[in-house]
This record gives sequence, C-alpha cells and structure tokens, in this order.
Amino acid sequence: MARVKGAMMTRKRRNKVLKLAKGYWGAKSKHFKMAKQAVMKSGNYAFAGRKLKKRDFRSLWITRISAQAKVNGVNYSTLMHGLKVAGVSINRKMLAELAVNDKEAFASLVETAKNALNK
Repeated sequence: MARVKGAMMTRKRRNKVLKLAKGYWGAKSKHFKMAKQAVMKSGNYAFAGRKLKKRDFRSLWITRISAQAKVNGVNYSTLMHGLKVAGVSINRKMLAELAVNDKEAFASLVETAKNALNK
C-alpha cells in the first residue's frame, strides 16, 4: 500500500491560519507557529468581545433612559418598576430610542409609570 504523507492538507491548514493572521505585526503573520498562537488568542478575544458588546450596549441604553427619566422627574428604577406594574412590556433598547428621538412618547410612558405606582 502506498505511503500517504498528507502534504496537501497540511499546506491548506497552514495557509488558512496564515491568511487569518494577515496584517499581524512581524513574525506573527509570517511564521506558522507564531501565527497559530496569535490567531488562537485573537479568537479568544473576539469571543469575549461579542459577549462584552451586549453588556456595553445594555449599559448605554440604561444610561440614556436614566438621563431622560430624570428630566421627567423620576429615577430609572422607579420608572422601570412603574412600567412593569402598568403592564408595559417594552425593552430597554426601544426605551432608549424613544428617550433620544421621541421625547414626547417617552414622557407619556413616564406618566403611565407614575400613574401605575400611585394607584
């Protein structure tokens, strides 16, 4: 039986890693061993970054809602509790959009929350 070395697949695997490492500084984009380490590390950073992005956006939305809620005379936690009691199910992303772009609609939601808490 013929001996198979697998040179083609090895070359394809190495070229794939080197292509992912394109643009990295110095030997990290040229040498397979260093490129492999750099690509693995950058993959870990990318994975963590996708999780952090969600956290950062939620924090941004809460900050925007809080700022506009204070303009309307109520703090963030009271507003969110009031909306929950009133049965208004709107997510923080949409609330933040209203707080920035449609202040009248946001003010009406604040009034709804206040009325629900005063009952």
